[in-house]
Amino acid sequence: MIDITLQNFEAELITASQQQPVLLDIWAPWCGPCRTLGPILEKLETAYAGRFTLAKLNSDEVPEIATQLSQMFGVRSIPFCVMFVDGQPVDGFVGALPEAQIREFLDKHVPAGEELEAEADVAEAQDLMADGDLEAALGKLAHAVQTDPANDAARFDYIKALLELGLVTEAREAFAPVAPKAADTITPHARFAALAVWLTAVETSAGIDPTTLQAAIAANKRDFEARFQLAQNHLSNQRFTEAMDELLEIIMRDKAWNGEAARKAYVAVLELLTKPAPKPAADAQAGGKLEIAGKAAVVHSDPLIDQYRRKLSMALF
Repeated sequence: MIDITLQNFEAELITASQQQPVLLDIWAPWCGPCRTLGPILEKLETAYAGRFTLAKLNSDEVPEIATQLSQMFGVRSIPFCVMFVDGQPVDGFVGALPEAQIREFLDKHVPAGEELEAEADVAEAQDLMADGDLEAALGKLAHAVQTDPANDAARFDYIKALLELGLVTEAREAFAPVAPKAADTITPHARFAALAVWLTAVETSAGIDPTTLQAAIAANKRDFEARFQLAQNHLSNQRFTEAMDELLEIIMRDKAWNGEAARKAYVAVLELLTKPAPKPAADAQAGGKLEIAGKAAVVHSDPLIDQYRRKLSMALF
């Protein structure tokens, strides 16, 4: 539990809620129902074991914030609790509700324990991958997927790690539950569509001799089938830029070849190489945002990806 002031408001409420939900309890010393509600909220913060943070704001001492939130939600009394998620107030309730009703409210906004456990595994796996320990990372990702099968980020990283380690059968098995999503190329499912392209490349290029394909291309630069197979071979062996180079040659000569297969595969490779964007801050559902806002996340671009995006753009236009 933390007390909110004008000095720590941005750090402890706005910024902190971008990491995990924060329930703000607006109270006053003279308020009888506030004294009833307070211990219940403290008990629930302990019971939820870190899945949300309880923050308290004395409306007599910090009327600026209390008044703004009351006007935002159209509330005139206390105790008044506001849930902050992703830096914005998204929901609230008034009065000293029974514990069961407060639990129902919390469960609408607070992630389940399994979700948090899986997210922690993914974070550890990313650190391990950054250190080059892919096998240890794979174990963390496998546990994340087992703990929270609906965690798409964990499943994507798990399948990707399996393919990077050459465990194709396991990758196909892990991919099966999300295969229907691969047909949807709209974000965020474009990442699963990209995995489908990679899996197909691995499975169809087995046993293919790249030197034979290179000889066919040398004899006929418009042998797009050979170029595409060579690109598949490069992708299968994680030579991503080489795969895009071959696909780009097809695109520049015949954009529509084979139902734009080259362009689609090129975009898939870019998707595989691109890190997901940070989760955007949620819009307040109360009809407005607080004037004090968290700092915007800075998205760092990858020069290699930017270069290949420009190449594709030039080839298409």
